[in-house]
Amino acid sequence: MDKKVSGTIEMTAAMVISGTIGWFVVVSGQPVLDVVFWRCVFGAATLLAVCAALGLLRGAFNWRLLALAALGGVAIVLNWLLLFGSYSRATIAISTAVYNTQPFMLVALGAVFFAERLTAAKLTWLALAFGGMLLIVQAKPDAGAGGSNYVAGILMALGAAFCYAIAAIITKKLAGMPPHLIALVQVCVGILMLAPFAHLSALPSGVHAWSILLTVGVVHTGLMYILLYGAIQKLPTHLTGSLTFIYPVVAILVDYLAFGHRLQLSQLLGAAAILVAAAGMNLGWSLWKPKLQAEDSRTLR
Repeated sequence: MDKKVSGTIEMTAAMVISGTIGWFVVVSGQPVLDVVFWRCVFGAATLLAVCAALGLLRGAFNWRLLALAALGGVAIVLNWLLLFGSYSRATIAISTAVYNTQPFMLVALGAVFFAERLTAAKLTWLALAFGGMLLIVQAKPDAGAGGSNYVAGILMALGAAFCYAIAAIITKKLAGMPPHLIALVQVCVGILMLAPFAHLSALPSGVHAWSILLTVGVVHTGLMYILLYGAIQKLPTHLTGSLTFIYPVVAILVDYLAFGHRLQLSQLLGAAAILVAAAGMNLGWSLWKPKLQAEDSRTLR
């Protein structure tokens, strides 16, 4: 099979899997902290087997890279806790839409800590995303939000996006470390972080609860990481970026089909604005480029 085709299939599958995780978290009936803990446990078991099969556990470890990966793991685990916690407060659809402000968190952190230049295009997409956020926040919680604490859910989703941006910046410093090994370190850190707080004395009961947790760990963590990293290695950046938007679309559809959560018009417009802005940021779209090119062509004449 052609590398581009197989990469596209892997990326699409990874994003569809990601888009369904909210349903599993909600129907598990378990506290969010326990869901994340068991996700890390079963995810670690899966990734350990994969890393061993790929020979990634052989040889001396670079302790500096391991320490950085562990720090990124703290951010990733906090990201999962906040995002999963937001589902019951602001619905899966709204939480996912707000969570997709990640690119703007990265831009802000890059500008503050790495003196990266804010272009007119980036500021335009940032303004559009901010407008989308305002549309979502001003919506009435009792008119379609479906959650127990709408504003808190939005803030938690924003916090999750910020933690993901922190993890992404740390990951940039891990050049040379195999991505599957990074993921393994992250979930192992999650086990150590959450074990003291997980309800290990009152384990989930029944096949249903365990099957849900096993699926979240093996499929939504282990398998999803394998598919994602396999696709990233095969696809050009612009195609990878465009396929990531399958995730929020699937999550919004799942929320509607499984739980009947209908978005208000303002919420729908706000979510669309954030996703379009995120796409523009990720894919490098520019609203100003055609105008600038036209001016340049007139100058040449």
